[in-house]
Amino acid sequence: MNKINMENIGLSQRFITEAALYSNFYIGRVGSQYKVLYKVITAQGELRAEISGKFRFAIQTSSDYPAVGDFVMLDRNEDSGGNAIIHHVLTRKSAFIRKAAGTANNEQVIAANIDTVFICMSLNNDYNLRRLERYLGIAWDSGAVPVIVLTKSDLCNNISQRLAEIDTVACGVDVFVTSSFTGDGLESVQKYLGSGKTIAFIGSSGVGKSTIINKLMDQNVLSTNGLRNDDRGRHTTTRRELLILPGGGVVIDTPGMRELGIENINLTKTFIDIDELAKKCRFRDCTHIREPNCAVQKAIQDGLLSAERFANYLKLKKEAKYEGLNSRQIDTEKITSMFAEMGGIKNARAFIKTKSKKR
Repeated sequence: MNKINMENIGLSQRFITEAALYSNFYIGRVGSQYKVLYKVITAQGELRAEISGKFRFAIQTSSDYPAVGDFVMLDRNEDSGGNAIIHHVLTRKSAFIRKAAGTANNEQVIAANIDTVFICMSLNNDYNLRRLERYLGIAWDSGAVPVIVLTKSDLCNNISQRLAEIDTVACGVDVFVTSSFTGDGLESVQKYLGSGKTIAFIGSSGVGKSTIINKLMDQNVLSTNGLRNDDRGRHTTTRRELLILPGGGVVIDTPGMRELGIENINLTKTFIDIDELAKKCRFRDCTHIREPNCAVQKAIQDGLLSAERFANYLKLKKEAKYEGLNSRQIDTEKITSMFAEMGGIKNARAFIKTKSKKR
C-alpha cells in the first residue's frame, strides 16, 4: 500500500489540533461513499470503513453522517482485515448541503472542507445569469470561495458582451473564460490548486466540468457527455469521489453538487449591490416594493440595477423562506435557526455571555 502525504490532501493544523482530542484514534479523509461503506484515505493508504454503533446511535440528522471530504477519526490507519471503524467526524470548515431525499426537513452534507468551488457555465446553451446568481448564493453559503468558470468560449461570438453582463452579478468574484476544445484559459484555474488545497465544481450537466477535471488529472478519469438538445444535459458522474491531483491538492466530484437546494443560500454576499443600496433607503425595514424614497427602486429606474436581477433576488428570498425580510433580518433568521436546539437566539446570546465570563 502506498503511503499518502496527508498535508497534500488537505490535512491542516486546525484538523491536527482537533484530532489530538481523540487519543488512540487515527485521522483519515473520506474519499468516497457507497451506501453505508466509505473509502477513507489515511497516511498508510486507503481503507474501507463504516461508522461505529455508538456513532450511529448518536446521529440526530443526516448531516451528522460522514461525507466526502470529511476528516474522520478511525480505529486504525492501515488495512489489517475487515472494515475500519469511524468514531468521529472533525469539525467542517465548509459544507455543501442539500435536502435529504424522502425527508421533510432533513439536510444531507454531500461534500465537505472545500476551499474553492468553481461555478461552471457554458457560453452557449447553458448561459443563464439568474442560474449563476443561484449558484453564487449556494457557494457563498457553503463557506467555500466561489470562482466563475465560463466554458465553451469557442462556441460564443459575443464574449465581451457576456463578460459585461456577468460583471453585473459577479460582485467581486473572479471570472475565467475557458475552452476545452482549444485548452485556452485552463491555466487560470491552476493558481487555485496546490498541496493542501481542495477544489470542487458545480454547474449544469454537460457544461464541461468532467472535461476540466480530466485535464487537471492528466487522464480521462471521468466520462463526459455534452448538453442534450433540450439544454438539460446528461448526468455523467454517478458517485461522489475525492481525486488526488498530480500537481498537488484534491478535487471533489459529485453528482449531488448540481442538485443543491435553495434552502442553503447566502443572499447578502450574492446580492451585495442590493444590500448596499438598501442602506440608503428611507426606512430600515424597507421591502423595496412600494415604500417612498427607496434607493433600490431608484437604482432600477436610473438603470443602475436591472429589474431582472432584483426580481431574481425576491424570488430566491421567497424560495429560501426569507420573503419580507431585509438583509439584517435574514442574518438574524439564519442565526436563530442555527441555535434552535439551544432554545433560540436569546438563549444562545446568554450562553455566549456565560462562556465569556468564565474566561
